[in-house]
Amino acid sequence: MRKNIKLTAAAAATAALALGLTACGTASDPAAKSGSGAKADESRALVVAASPTPHADILNYVKDNLAKKAGLKLEVKEFTDYVLPNTATESGQVDANFFQHKPYLDDFNKKNNTHIVPVVNVHLEPLGLYSKKVKDLKEIKSGQTVAVPNDTTNEGRALKLLADNGLITLKSGVGSGAKLSDIQDMKGLEFKEIEAATLPRALNDVDAAVINGNYAIEAGLKPAKDSLALEKAQGNPYANFLAVKEGNEKDARVQKLAELLNSPQVKKFIEDTYAGSVVPAFGAAK
Repeated sequence: MRKNIKLTAAAAATAALALGLTACGTASDPAAKSGSGAKADESRALVVAASPTPHADILNYVKDNLAKKAGLKLEVKEFTDYVLPNTATESGQVDANFFQHKPYLDDFNKKNNTHIVPVVNVHLEPLGLYSKKVKDLKEIKSGQTVAVPNDTTNEGRALKLLADNGLITLKSGVGSGAKLSDIQDMKGLEFKEIEAATLPRALNDVDAAVINGNYAIEAGLKPAKDSLALEKAQGNPYANFLAVKEGNEKDARVQKLAELLNSPQVKKFIEDTYAGSVVPAFGAAK
C-alpha cells in the first residue's frame, strides 16, 4: 500500500504543522534544522516532496525496489502545486523536493528569497500543445484561443514552443523569459493565462492549451502521441531534478537518493513506463 500524503494548498497550513512535528522532527532536533550544517541522522527517513506524476512515481519505484538495499529510508509526500514543495523544503518541513526545472527554481528563489539548490538531474517532461477541438497544428487559425501557463518560466517556455511551430512571432532576443507582451505577431490568436495545474481542465473551454508534461500525463494525455506540437529533448534546459535547501547537498541520505535516481534501473523504468512522454536526463550510472 502506498503511504503517500497528497497535500493541497487548502490543507497546507494544517499539514505544515503536522509535518514539522512528525516527519522532520521538532525545532530542537538538530537533524530538522535545514541548512544548519548539522549532520543528519542517516537512520531517519528522507522525506521528499514531489508532484504526483511522474515524480512521485519515480520516487516510489526507488522506494519499493532500490532504497532498502542501499540502506535508505525514503518517504514520499505528494504536492499538487508548484509552490508548496519549495516552501516546505526551505522551512525544513521536508528534506528535499523533486518537481521542477532550473529556470523555474531560479525565478522562485529570486521572488521568494528562498535558498533551494539542485542536486542531480533526473528527467525531462516535454511541454506540449494539446486540443480537443482540432487534430492538426494547421487547423489552429486566427480568432481561436490558446491557453498557456501563467507562471513566468513556463509561460516563456510555452510561447517559445508556439513560436518554434509558427503560431506566433516573438520579439528578437526575448528567449525563454518571454511574456505575452513580447509577442510581436499573435497572428490573430487570443491567449488565456491559466495556472499550470488546471490547464488540462481548460481544454474544454479553449481551442488549444500548452500543458506541462506531468499534468498532461495525470490527465490521461500521452504527450508523444496526443500533442499537436512537442518540445525537443536535445539541448533542452528544463530537466527536472532532486533539490534541497542550500547546505544539505552533502547529506548522506540525499547523496544515496541522487545515486539511485541516476541508476540504470531508474533509466529503464522511465523509458519503459513513459514511452517518450518522459525521458531520462542522464546516461547510465557510472
